[in-house]
Amino acid sequence: MSGNPGDAGITVDDDGVRRHLADGTEEAVSWSELAEVAIRTTPEGPWKEDVFFLLMRAGGGGCAVPAGDPAADDLMSRLQSMPGFDNDAFVEAMTTTEDGLFVVWQR
Repeated sequence: MSGNPGDAGITVDDDGVRRHLADGTEEAVSWSELAEVAIRTTPEGPWKEDVFFLLMRAGGGGCAVPAGDPAADDLMSRLQSMPGFDNDAFVEAMTTTEDGLFVVWQR
């Protein structure tokens, strides 16, 4: 399995998104409870991960997916097909080198 050191793996499927961390904990959000999707950018790149998808549940919690993870391609396809997805904010987030938070979808 590839990915960043410390990441034990990310799964994107019809139920939702799960991220198993190296310490044994799990972050997860199902599509049905997804309330908001944002993209967090940092000025860390290009040598460190600098873009993260934040999938948040109503009431708190959720899952963070580094854009460099192999599962991110499948995640991006699913997100971009959701009604109301803000493609302009997505493009802006993916092309910035600044610290930022871009909300690309809300229920």
